[in-house]
Amino acid sequence: MSTRIAFLKGHGTENDFVIVPDPENAIDLPPAAVAALCDRRAGIGGDGLLHVVRSAAHPEAKGMAAEAEWFMDYRNGDGSVAEMCGNGVRVFARYLQHAGHVEEGDLAVATRGGVKSVHIAKDGAVTVGMGRAVLPEGEVTVSVGERSWPARNVNMGNPHAVAFVADLAHAGDLLNPPPFQPAAAYPDGVNVEFVVDRGPGHVAMRVHERGSGETRSCGTGACAVAVATARRDGADPAATGTPATYTVDVPGGTLVITERPDGEIEMTGPAVIVAEGEFDAQWLEGALA
Repeated sequence: MSTRIAFLKGHGTENDFVIVPDPENAIDLPPAAVAALCDRRAGIGGDGLLHVVRSAAHPEAKGMAAEAEWFMDYRNGDGSVAEMCGNGVRVFARYLQHAGHVEEGDLAVATRGGVKSVHIAKDGAVTVGMGRAVLPEGEVTVSVGERSWPARNVNMGNPHAVAFVADLAHAGDLLNPPPFQPAAAYPDGVNVEFVVDRGPGHVAMRVHERGSGETRSCGTGACAVAVATARRDGADPAATGTPATYTVDVPGGTLVITERPDGEIEMTGPAVIVAEGEFDAQWLEGALA
C-alpha cells in the first residue's frame, strides 16, 4: 500500500460518499478501514464508500467485464458490503466523467445488483436504470416506539419496507433500525422508508438505511417508495401500458422516479463531486490498530 492514497468526496441529494479510485483493485479495504474512512469525526466522513475498480480486476465483477468496464464495489458506512446504492451509482458515474474515463451520454456500471445503465445528461442530471422491482408476498409490519404500520415489501436488488405514515416525525430519530415483523421477511436486515403524500404524483420520505442509519437520501429506497405508492394508488404500468412517474422528496433534495411498462425503473437526480485529496495510509493503519 502506498504511503498516500487518493480519494474524492461526492454526494447525490446529500447521500454522501468517500470515493477511492483503485482501477487495478490493489488497495485492501477491510470493513474496519471503510468504517474509519466514513467516520464523520475521526475520518473523512460519508454514508458509504465507492471503491472504483475495473470489472476485470475484481473477482466479483469479472463476469460483467464484457458489459461494463467499471465496477462499483460499494460499502455501507459501517464497512458492510451492499448489493446496490442508487445515489452511489450516480456519483460513481459523475466520478468517471470527472476523471475523464467517460463523457456525457450512456454508459454501463457493474454492481453486485447487476449491470446498471446510466445516462449523463448535458444539464448534469444523471439517470440510472435501476432494474425491476420484486414485490414479495406476505404482510410486513414496522414499528417505532408505540406506533406500528403495515409496510410494503419491495426488493430493488436490496430489501425495503415501505410504510405510509401521517407525519414523517413519527419515524423518530431513526438512529437504530426500526423493528419489523416477521423476522423471516428480512433475514439480512432491511432499509425502512417512511412516506407521506405531498400531492398528486408527489411524496416525501425519510429512510433508515441498513448499515448506515438515517441518511439524507436513498436511491433504491426512492424507487421502492415510488413502486409502493403506485400500487397503493392502483397504478401498475405492466398492466396499463402507461409509465408511472413520481417526484420523491428526500431530506437532501428531490429525485424523479419512473416505472416503465416493461418493469424497468429509472431514477433521475443530481450528482456532485465536492472535493478531492489524499489520506495517509499510516493514519489508516493507526485507526485500525
